[in-house]
Amino acid sequence: MTDTTATADLPDCVCPADGTRVPAGSPAWSCPDCRGPLDLDFSPTPAPLKSLAGRVNSLWRYEECLPLPAPAISLGEGRTPLVELEGPVSAKLDFLMPTLSFKDRGAVLLAALAQRLGPERVIADSSGNAGTAVAAYCARAGLPCTVYVPAGTSPKKVEQIGAHGARLEVVDGDRESAARAARSAADAPGAFYASHVHNPYFLHGTKTYVYEIWEDLGGHLPEALVVPVGNGTLLLGAALAVRELLAAGLVTEAPALYAVQSAAVAPLAGAWRAGADDLVGETPMAATFAEGIAIPRPARARQILGAVREFGGTFFTVTEAQIAAAQRDLAARGLYVESTGVACWAAVREGALGGRTAVVPLCGAGAKTGLANGVGG
Repeated sequence: MTDTTATADLPDCVCPADGTRVPAGSPAWSCPDCRGPLDLDFSPTPAPLKSLAGRVNSLWRYEECLPLPAPAISLGEGRTPLVELEGPVSAKLDFLMPTLSFKDRGAVLLAALAQRLGPERVIADSSGNAGTAVAAYCARAGLPCTVYVPAGTSPKKVEQIGAHGARLEVVDGDRESAARAARSAADAPGAFYASHVHNPYFLHGTKTYVYEIWEDLGGHLPEALVVPVGNGTLLLGAALAVRELLAAGLVTEAPALYAVQSAAVAPLAGAWRAGADDLVGETPMAATFAEGIAIPRPARARQILGAVREFGGTFFTVTEAQIAAAQRDLAARGLYVESTGVACWAAVREGALGGRTAVVPLCGAGAKTGLANGVGG
């Protein structure tokens, strides 16, 4: 499947748990020893602020920090607006991406990597937004794509995935059931698993979220970054960017990194409260308006907990009533955001950050799910 000349300039992958190395261009989607997710052996040096003037107006303006050169399949993803929300809190409008969610940041890198590797089929699994993004960029790249989704996925997200030409596999069961089905298909010869959880290229796409904030704030970062966490791809990307900016001397202080989960499905918040380094016990799946972050067993749990500790943050949980109220509050301010994407605003709108400057992501468009109807505890 792989032309080695097409991958000669790519970094190797490495398992963060046991150090196992996976050569660049390998179709392996996880550590061959522990089956855990992989990281990239990649330590870039970002360009100084003044050198960014005149560059392409997409996330590819940060080319020094990305493990792939700008692909022809770009849809202009990135460079979403940063707008004042209330007082010291601003919002980054990532629901204005080409497929209406922040997942485009990582999906474009996965599709560009797949295009180099030349698979017979790209496999993805998702509760909706990641699958939509992968489907769209595979369509742009001319790659056949199959997306596995759980049966309860929002009909609008299912419609969007199908509209991009992907083959849909609707799996009975929850989000993890869809992931198991996709992983089984991904082990077949000729398959490329475009996993936004296991494949580290996705994280190096999501880190551009922080680079854009840094640029828009004139080479500074806010005192706090508040991020919704299910599988943790935006949070881990944010941590990557902050480390890179610190190492290059382009910022002198790191923001506190706060993670937000739905109270209905909050395995990481539970582990945090227990003072644990990894998940504690079993978290049952439950219905929640924040379906996109309802992940009972996130594969990168240890890394997520470690990043929040490293950057002096904590975990917040939000109720169904708070999510519904926050969605309506944002809509009244002119911002129609899907129910998962309002979780961070639900957590901070009552002053939980004590007046610190902060940025919250508005991650997906409200048209993907509609308004959260009814309230829970």
